[in-house]
Amino acid sequence: MKNYPIIASITVDEQIAQAVASDVKRVILMTGNITNLSSIIDSLHLSGKQVYVHTEMVSGIGRDASAIQYLADVFRVDGIVTTKSNAVAAAKQAGLLSIQRIFAIDTAAVETAIRMITSCKPDEVELMPGLMPRVIEELKERISQPLIVGGLIRHEEEIQQALMSGADFVSIGHAKFWS
Repeated sequence: MKNYPIIASITVDEQIAQAVASDVKRVILMTGNITNLSSIIDSLHLSGKQVYVHTEMVSGIGRDASAIQYLADVFRVDGIVTTKSNAVAAAKQAGLLSIQRIFAIDTAAVETAIRMITSCKPDEVELMPGLMPRVIEELKERISQPLIVGGLIRHEEEIQQALMSGADFVSIGHAKFWS
């Protein structure tokens, strides 16, 4: 299996077919709702993709432990993306992988995020926005989890810079980077 450092961030339904046809191995699903989630996940799984559902972005999915268990049992998602520590704990309980999304808006936010990561121990961390080489380097030195960066990335050079700064993956919503 090819080690592909791009994760498709699917933000609108129209991107689903593009993701299915792409080379990416993983997707973060941030569109859809409880009524069409099953068909979306099935099509992505049939194309060999791992599907991580952003619990705060998909309509009709609660943000409590029961909702996370429902995603595992009914939709058979591979993992979740969340900004909530309690959702990370619920994912562990449900046997799902978790990506803790953090926002680096200032030094205090980064320090709080590191404490949260240390406490709840997500499987991976996603840093937003992904255009901060120094912050990527510093965060990578302080966490043990694989680091995903995303947000505001528009050019190949920005992807390369993020990876050279220590990011393990780049999540990106532009389909032109998915193959």
